[in-house]
Amino acid sequence: MQPNRSNALTHLMNFLLFPGENKITIKRELKLAGDPLVRLETRLNSNDLIEAQVGFCAQWCLDNLFLIEGRKFSYETVDMKGINAMLNTKDVSEYLKISPDGLEARCDAYSFESVRCTHPVLEGSWYYEATLLSPGVMQIGWATKHSKFLNHEGYGIGDDEYSVAYDGCRELVWHNAKSTAVPSGRWVAGDTFGTLLQIDNAKVTFYLNGRLVASTALVFKTTSSEYFAGASFMSFQQCRFNFGSRPFSFPPNDVEFKCFNDHATLPERDRVVLPRHLQLEALRNMSIREDSCTICFDSKAVTTLQPCGH
Repeated sequence: MQPNRSNALTHLMNFLLFPGENKITIKRELKLAGDPLVRLETRLNSNDLIEAQVGFCAQWCLDNLFLIEGRKFSYETVDMKGINAMLNTKDVSEYLKISPDGLEARCDAYSFESVRCTHPVLEGSWYYEATLLSPGVMQIGWATKHSKFLNHEGYGIGDDEYSVAYDGCRELVWHNAKSTAVPSGRWVAGDTFGTLLQIDNAKVTFYLNGRLVASTALVFKTTSSEYFAGASFMSFQQCRFNFGSRPFSFPPNDVEFKCFNDHATLPERDRVVLPRHLQLEALRNMSIREDSCTICFDSKAVTTLQPCGH
């Protein structure tokens, strides 16, 4: 499949997010054509990275938009054995697509979409990798819980004082919305990005296919000591993360490090990546205690604001 055909399909799938007569008409035509999305879904694990992106989009559409009677949702069939750390579906901006196993992310919106990992780290040295399925603008690195996801304003990982990231498309290291040029060759689809966080030494290192491309001091301005893996994506960008559930392709050989997967645990409810319509249904059915905080609803309210009484 040629890239221009893939882009056309991606634009079509993005267009289909809007409800209305067009969606109903196209859904009918897809059924008459023998549900071609089912055939495209089989390309999900293709060695051709364009086809793999098409397969990802097809699977997402089948789970979220064009439901087929009798087809199980992908989260019901995916093998989650051995996955203890993943992208956090509760700590993600609104338009980012996350795979059923929680390890792959894609942006098809015209905004800068971001996500953090489920497992925070407090001390020591930590490493993870991401395989690029596309070669465009992505900022991948580290963030604290204070880092803000302002997708419509274009702020993501590396764009505030609580995060740092590498962008191999523009060959820049980002921190506090300021960039430092690190000319070392642009990344391409198929490359493996790696990053090492050394908390005790206050140092972050970035690698591309095992080659060191940048190193920077850890200068987060925060009272929190928890750090998360994090990434932000421009339109039509996609990569697959490895937090240690699989052997690393290019692990650093000059420093001891830990991986998230060996030290994290995930409750069963947090291991499930629900389609969006099921997420909304779960929210509608969620019961909220009468004494809950009226801002976050997560905990019991212990403070009353005056004079409004909230």
